[in-house]
Amino acid sequence: MDLLKRELAPILPDAWAFIDNEAARVLKLNLAGRKIVDFRGPFGWQFAAVNTGRLQVLPEQRDPDLNVGLRRVQPLIEMRVPIRLSQMELDSVARGAEDPDLSPVVRAAEKVALAEDNAIFNGLSAGDVPGLLKSSPHKPLPLPTDIADLPRAVLAARETLRAVGVGGPYALVLGVELYDRVRASLHEGYPIAKQIEQLLDRPLIRALAIDKAVVLSVRGGDFELVVGQDLSIGYAFHDKDNVELYLTESFTFRVLEPAAAVTLAPPR
Repeated sequence: MDLLKRELAPILPDAWAFIDNEAARVLKLNLAGRKIVDFRGPFGWQFAAVNTGRLQVLPEQRDPDLNVGLRRVQPLIEMRVPIRLSQMELDSVARGAEDPDLSPVVRAAEKVALAEDNAIFNGLSAGDVPGLLKSSPHKPLPLPTDIADLPRAVLAARETLRAVGVGGPYALVLGVELYDRVRASLHEGYPIAKQIEQLLDRPLIRALAIDKAVVLSVRGGDFELVVGQDLSIGYAFHDKDNVELYLTESFTFRVLEPAAAVTLAPPR
């Protein structure tokens, strides 16, 4: 048995397969950050912090010859979202049902995906997690109101990165509303999305955690998601009517080169 305690859940293997597959489907659909940053791990539950290589020198000791420093680490955060399922609904899978109601699994997966992406893009100060957007030293470039002008803005952002020595390939991440507008827009009969994808030589990325756009390098070595326990479903408890599970993970996010991202934001 491990910390997830799945063996204690009154859930048959076929029902577990439905649950795991549904969670994986929703996570794959909604996780944006993992598509553009380096992924390290998973290292397991016992992995608690990342060595930063930094030393914080402590105040002078009574002995002037004694120097004391504190090794600095970046701790992992652990997230957990509950999933409450009907016992009867899960048992229906054993009777041949192929459409169990797994809406609580969908909601939990959406929440966890949004929380992870929020940490990556916007940061989580309480967890010592810097945000990719907030860490950038570049002044945000104006996001054009006319979608037809977006390719020029993307080129300007790309040149900003090149000017400071940040090479490609590059990616464009868009908030949901902006992503939908770009996908639906044409310029002189040609899709704007295709034009941008040809400029960057990779597909656009949709992110729920932002409401603007960001152009960043995906060359590697600039942004790092470090995972202890990767996204998993565990067992909490049950009664005669319901089973409570949870979706969990432990991770931290590191910005190693802040200059590798440029934000496109609407004018104020």
